[in-house]
Amino acid sequence: MVQSILQTAHSWDTRVFNLIFGDSQGKPLKRFFFHLSHTADALSCLVVGLIWIWMWPGQWPYVLAALSAFALEVSLYYLIKKNVRRPRPFHHLKGVQALIVPPDEFSFPSGHTGGAFLLAVILTAALPALAPFVFTWATLVGLSRVYLGVHYPGDVLAGLALGVISANVGIWFWDILLKTNL
Repeated sequence: MVQSILQTAHSWDTRVFNLIFGDSQGKPLKRFFFHLSHTADALSCLVVGLIWIWMWPGQWPYVLAALSAFALEVSLYYLIKKNVRRPRPFHHLKGVQALIVPPDEFSFPSGHTGGAFLLAVILTAALPALAPFVFTWATLVGLSRVYLGVHYPGDVLAGLALGVISANVGIWFWDILLKTNL
């Protein structure tokens, strides 16, 4: 039963991957998605945090929530990645070549997507007017990971869930700790 569910999920993942990835030769958005993908690197997120503190100094509890959430997200990310060990699409699918060098060997979950959605949730909690922009950005980061050939859509969905859950735990933790409404 479980094997059948996993096989069905992988089959769906492969079909959707092929729709998004398509032909690796004619990639008009490669440069755009390459740079967009890197906006969700750990260093980029740290820079956002520093700018945030500088521009909105009264928002430091959200920065603490983000740091706590990132610590949780990264810990869970490595735990899951180490145990699941799902090969990346270009290792598993014939004719697929990644358009970038991935940060590690395994695909599940997408850490870039997790970090992007974590940041989107925290930024939206602090500054609700940013919601359409940051969630569009996070969604495009997830799409970029598939477009560049380094993740299946299921990896991206798992990263999304990991980021959203971690962000909400970070907000909850600091809300209780500071006894305020973040």
